[in-house]
Amino acid sequence: MTAPEAAPRATDSPATAGHGGARVVIVALAVNLLIAIGKFVAAGLSRSTAMLAEACHSLADSANQIFLLLGLRLSARPPDEKHPFGYGPETYFWAFIVALCIFAVGGAFSIYEGIHKILHAATDEHAMGSATSAYVVLGTSIALECYSLAVALREFRHLRGGRGVRTTLRETRDPTVLTVLFEDLAALFGLVVALGGVVLSHLTDNPVWDGAASVVVGLALVAVAFVLGRDAKGLLIGRGVPERERLRMEEIVRAAPDVVRVVHIRTIHLGPRDVMAGLKLTFNPSLDVHTLEQRINQLEAALRAALPQLTRIYVEPGFDEHTVRREAG
Repeated sequence: MTAPEAAPRATDSPATAGHGGARVVIVALAVNLLIAIGKFVAAGLSRSTAMLAEACHSLADSANQIFLLLGLRLSARPPDEKHPFGYGPETYFWAFIVALCIFAVGGAFSIYEGIHKILHAATDEHAMGSATSAYVVLGTSIALECYSLAVALREFRHLRGGRGVRTTLRETRDPTVLTVLFEDLAALFGLVVALGGVVLSHLTDNPVWDGAASVVVGLALVAVAFVLGRDAKGLLIGRGVPERERLRMEEIVRAAPDVVRVVHIRTIHLGPRDVMAGLKLTFNPSLDVHTLEQRINQLEAALRAALPQLTRIYVEPGFDEHTVRREAG
């Protein structure tokens, strides 16, 4: 027997989850497009490989923001016959695509270009050009990225809700804000490194520094892509609620009238604010069917009041058949 399933509320949809996640992505998209254009111009004038790597990085980030927005939009579609539990995992799929893009377009390309320039530093083709444009663009880019990062940090503080940073990173099930936050941090790091590479190359008249800066930027992007990809993979495979939320559920269930034993509680995130929960419970055997239904409905209401993200709750009255089989065998 199961409690009646509640349809996901609009306020709990992935598109609106995260308290402004879409706004963070839009700000990051606008910033990255402006920066990418400036970097490509500066890369052509300065003949800086690090600047070219940074330009490609910003272009890839722009595409990534579009992927994140696409994921938010597609995940908000209501359930249908083919997808009766909705489209919440679209958010996780597109976050995984973003991680792949950061790795391939940002990280791998930057490393390749940097190594290529180091190996061919002596040729005229890789001689450094005018540094003025590179300095102007890098300085402007750092200012714009700081603004984008400030927006992402403000949303991250809202997401934390008083929790520690490590706890938030471990427990969050919404990859949108975290992806933008990590991208902005990587972008700022890359800009500082690229600036250092350009400065050292012009001071020493040795483009090896510029190539080395490109390699360092690429390695940083690969590391970010690994972290984001690992988290997105975990969410795609299926991740339950954080431990503290599971313990809260168990506390509510054990305090419910006529619940004798908790056999198991299993949860899975279908989206950032869309959790399906399956509970197998042993109830007082003297309950009639009508009273049992009332108890299940009361329990479901109590769980949703404490944890609104529990949009689907299935309760099965029964016993632990595994224990019974073990004892019998």
